Amino acid sequence: MPEAATILRLAAEARDLAPAQRLSREVAILSGRLADLLARLSIAQDSALAGGQAFLASMFDAWAEGKPVAEFAGSALERGPVGSPHPLDRLAASLALTALEVDVLLLAAMPEEHEGYASVLRSLNPRGEGRAAAGLAAQLFCRDWRERVELRDALHTGAAVRSGLFALNGECGFYEKSLTLAAELWPVLGGLEVWPAGVAPLAVSAASAGLEDWLGAPAVQQAARALARSETRVVLICADSESIATHRAAALAARAGVRCVAFELSAGASPGTDRLALVHALARGAVPIFRISAADGAAPTPVPNVAGFPGAVIVCARRGTSLALTERPVMSIPADPLPARARQRLWRDALPELADQAPTLAVRYLVEPSAAAQIATDVRALAALGGGAPDLDGVSESVRARSNFHLTPGLKVVRPTARWEQLVLPPERKAQLTEALQRLTHQATVLDQWRFLEGRPGARGVRLLLSGPPGTGKTLSAEVMAQALGVDLLVVDIARLVSKWIGETEKHLAEVFDAAERAQAVLLFDEADALFGKRTEVSDAHDRYANLETAYLLSRLERFEGLAMLSTNLKQNIDPAFLRRLEFVIEFDEPAAAEREALWRCHLPPAAPLAEDVNLRELAVLYPIVGGLIRNASVAAGFLAAAAGTPITRSHLIGAIRREYEKSSKAFPGVPAGALRN
Repeated sequence: MPEAATILRLAAEARDLAPAQRLSREVAILSGRLADLLARLSIAQDSALAGGQAFLASMFDAWAEGKPVAEFAGSALERGPVGSPHPLDRLAASLALTALEVDVLLLAAMPEEHEGYASVLRSLNPRGEGRAAAGLAAQLFCRDWRERVELRDALHTGAAVRSGLFALNGECGFYEKSLTLAAELWPVLGGLEVWPAGVAPLAVSAASAGLEDWLGAPAVQQAARALARSETRVVLICADSESIATHRAAALAARAGVRCVAFELSAGASPGTDRLALVHALARGAVPIFRISAADGAAPTPVPNVAGFPGAVIVCARRGTSLALTERPVMSIPADPLPARARQRLWRDALPELADQAPTLAVRYLVEPSAAAQIATDVRALAALGGGAPDLDGVSESVRARSNFHLTPGLKVVRPTARWEQLVLPPERKAQLTEALQRLTHQATVLDQWRFLEGRPGARGVRLLLSGPPGTGKTLSAEVMAQALGVDLLVVDIARLVSKWIGETEKHLAEVFDAAERAQAVLLFDEADALFGKRTEVSDAHDRYANLETAYLLSRLERFEGLAMLSTNLKQNIDPAFLRRLEFVIEFDEPAAAEREALWRCHLPPAAPLAEDVNLRELAVLYPIVGGLIRNASVAAGFLAAAAGTPITRSHLIGAIRREYEKSSKAFPGVPAGALRN
């Protein structure tokens, strides 16, 4: 062993070296030891290795400054810098590595440091690989059989091997196996931010505005202390989505004052991906966060293999996911949706320019602080391009752009443009639709301050049934409400959603509800009686599975945290169990004469030229048709007039109306001889 004074001097020199220089020096010292070994064994007399020995000696001399190899006989850990530790020292301390394990790690890293080292090791490797073999490690580090036993134990069960820092590879005898360093570990220890293929970290924000109550919860504070003390445990965070859970994990790590790095782990990940991710988190002194993508089928979703990791690991999953957890102690933390007052705080923090609109934003968009921060960046950039200030429309544009949901079969996105003035309904019907919107806009008062429905799942959701004949404005009402909320409308085509395969319908339904919640969109089930129909007596397997689908739909609709609308022409076919779960059931009757006249005026644009013989009140009185047919007739009359090169005449409109009657298989009332006066 070198003298204490020598150790202190080398440690002082190491303090002045950059991380990569420290590694280069340690490998150079090892190359000097290897050159001496070759000289003692007379292996270098072989012509192929003579140049290799000279190379090893020259690399050592470049760092030794004339000192002999014997002066560097101590461990690399003893030559570590005083004060702030090098990544290598931090890694060794975390895993409690022995001096022998550190020496083996450096030997495994030699090909990563210089191509000349790889060439020399290729000459020494029994299988001609450009890596050090276990036998070379034994020759270099072991003086007797006891030290060989120590080396064998370290390479089989040591902390460095268990954690995945390096591995023995090869289908051959033990001493012929090659030492392989974990992918891209060497540049990381040298201070570079490099990631191996397949282990790229996720971009996760640690924004915490609005999370004050959650972070202050006893369970969360206990988890923060566990992270700060690097306790050996799994912190499991479950939320409505893996993304929400991951952002909460980042906020938790920030509260604990520790660095974190997040990874995606899916069922299709390459074997060993989790172990490599843990190695890179450890090398950076970071708490690893794994976002778990739920697996298809009933099998539990795989979780990372954390055996040998010397600290806390955070696992983030969707609520209800079946996880095959490890034997390590688990601390479970729920990440419930934020209440309205918390969402108001996060919007005020993210967009202080719209602080007075925070209550409106809190109702419209049930997002996390990280998402609000991203939206705020988008809104400011959009406003700068237009030379204006951030506004609600900019927020709507950003939410649409960032929704990033999977468009499952049978789901259509409609960007709403219809407004209240275009919706021709009796005042009491409009009042009911307005009341439904108020259920969303006044949640902060009723649910948060007055504590109505406290703890009930789906309490923040609003469910409506729009019932009436075709063409009476049901779909238009859904579009108007989506436009009033500043969100998209997701229309469900039930015919494409239902599958003959067992379990597929429920899977599609889950995707539909998840997409609506992620997109913050209004969900419309058109022709809902096909899916929400009455359950039947069980007479065969088909009936049993149909009833299971209905039961699932009942449960999921009740838990939905947004605005869900069902439209039907056959209210009597809707299962009563659904009706009990709906906050509003609104009947859409066929329009009266005054409403039909208003519909004609709505569907004939001001720019459309009308002939003097057109009397809209006459058409409204004589032809009792619904708004959808009035719209069709208006458009058809416009094309007839354009083809004739004339304004839209009474005959154009009546001819178009006749066709609508024919399409509906109804008797046409005929053409009146005279005209009614306005």
